[in-house]
Formats: sequence, structure tokens, C-alpha cells
Amino acid sequence: MDAIRVAVITVSDGVVAGEREDHSGNTIVEWAKQRGHDVVARETVTDDADRIAACLILCCDRGDADLVLTTGGTGFTERDITPEATRAVIERDAPGIPEAIRARGAATTPYACLSRGIAGLRGGSLIVNLPGSESGVRDGLAVLDVVAAHAAQLVRGIDTGRHPAPNG
Repeated sequence: MDAIRVAVITVSDGVVAGEREDHSGNTIVEWAKQRGHDVVARETVTDDADRIAACLILCCDRGDADLVLTTGGTGFTERDITPEATRAVIERDAPGIPEAIRARGAATTPYACLSRGIAGLRGGSLIVNLPGSESGVRDGLAVLDVVAAHAAQLVRGIDTGRHPAPNG
């Protein structure tokens, strides 16, 4: 299979305003490059539902991203609305992915259960909300290390009847 095409969307008022560096977005880009994936988009948007949704739609509907990873906006504050914006644009849920991400995080911090990130499909793209913290992103990427290639294969419609063992 060809390289996975990854779009990265950082949701952060502080990053957009230039008040903070995009450490979590950088972590995702490094992860993708280290695995030979193609980073096809790198976007930064404010914590605004309409802007987040528009960016997700753009990344998915132009057809060049298998995997759209958001970082930020998944917590409990009033401005944390990435899951709601994502829910508005996905066509089918993929609840097992965020469940696995939270379970992975719970092994090291009890706060992992506070992430409200979701995952789902829009057209030929899988959208996954990752937390804004670098450690939360790393937990999510560890889960995606195991499932991303097979998920991309399925959304592309390649060998959909074959489900390889995770280690082989």
C-alpha cells in the first residue's frame, strides 16, 4: 500500500495568536515523517466550531487525506469544542479509536478520561481528535501506530476482506 496521507489540524487560540508554539502539531508531523507517511496538509484554527468544521471538510473533501488528525480542543473548558465540530461533519462514528486512546493514556495518568475526543469517517478520510497535550498526542499516536495502515487500507477500499494480524 502507498504511504498514508495525513492532514494535521491544530485547534488553538494561543497558537493562532502566536502566543504558543504548536508542540502537539509538531509531534504529529514528526510521527508521520518517521513512519514514511505523507503530510498533505498542516492547518491551524481557532477554537471556533464553524472554522474547525470548515477545515475538517476541506481536508476530507478534497480527497487527498486518508487520516485527518486534530490536536486540541478536547477538554472540559468552554472553548473546547473540537468533538462537537467533528461530530457535525462525520458521516460514520469510529468509537473504538478514542476508547483505545483513552485506555492507553489511563495507564500513565488518571486525567486521560477527561479527553472528549471522537473519531469518525467522512468520505475517504478517517478523522481522529487527539488531545492538545504532547503526552496525550503520543498516547493517541501509539494507538494509531497499530491501526492506521489498516484503517487507511479500508477507507481506500483495498483488500477489505483481509484483516492482517497486528504484528504481521
